[in-house]
Amino acid sequence: MALFLGVPLVAVCIGAFRKDNGTFTFANLRAATSGTYLQGFENSLKLSLIEAIVPAVFGTILAYAVHTSRGTFLRRIIVTTSGVFSQFGGLQLAFLFIAAIGSQTALASNWLRDIGIHLYGNGITIYTFAGVALVYLYFQVPLMVLVILPAFEGLRASWREAAANLGAHSWEFWRYVGIPVLMPSLLGSALLLFGFSLSAYATAQALTSGTIALTPIQIGTFLNGNVIAGQENVGKALALGLVVIIALTMSVYILLQRRATRWLR
Repeated sequence: MALFLGVPLVAVCIGAFRKDNGTFTFANLRAATSGTYLQGFENSLKLSLIEAIVPAVFGTILAYAVHTSRGTFLRRIIVTTSGVFSQFGGLQLAFLFIAAIGSQTALASNWLRDIGIHLYGNGITIYTFAGVALVYLYFQVPLMVLVILPAFEGLRASWREAAANLGAHSWEFWRYVGIPVLMPSLLGSALLLFGFSLSAYATAQALTSGTIALTPIQIGTFLNGNVIAGQENVGKALALGLVVIIALTMSVYILLQRRATRWLR
């Protein structure tokens, strides 16, 4: 951890406040929070919010369906595929969508056109901000299933039975018992999805080739050496900004998880 996390973090923090000649400056931070770099932060945060809310909703519904299913076969299938798909990102995922619906002649595009659905005729493309958000759902929803399923298992059957014995209806159980118990886990899982999508790089880069301003792609541009003279350390200032956002996100996530684990013991 010290070698692969600590040393790079210290280098980023120091470089964000240094000029090329080694003197102290705030110019890198001012550049990182203005113009196209500020737009990159805005787009990244907007994308991360979408990828925290939408997968949280669909992932929670799917996890609840798995939790309440009577057979174990469906559970094994969903849990196994979720474990695979949640780790299936980067260039492989981008290639999958490009081959499937990346153009009018792509495989799935042809099938849809045969049944009267013309994706590109309606202006739909995966090379836009909305397209990146759609592709991210492929691994964000399975990730939500994996992280929220243990929370559903923490809901004890005795609680529902006790609520029923006291005259509570199903919706009353969820309002006063189920949802309050699950809320820390739901919010913590959404924050985890937020941080995961905020730091994602390869998929968006492969789909857009940097045409959409996203902070991870902009940092990658600096690492590739495509920088303006005198702004070599602006990339480190951008990285510092991401570190601060993710650190705050993970701090809240840890607090929520501590609260949630009380009900999972």
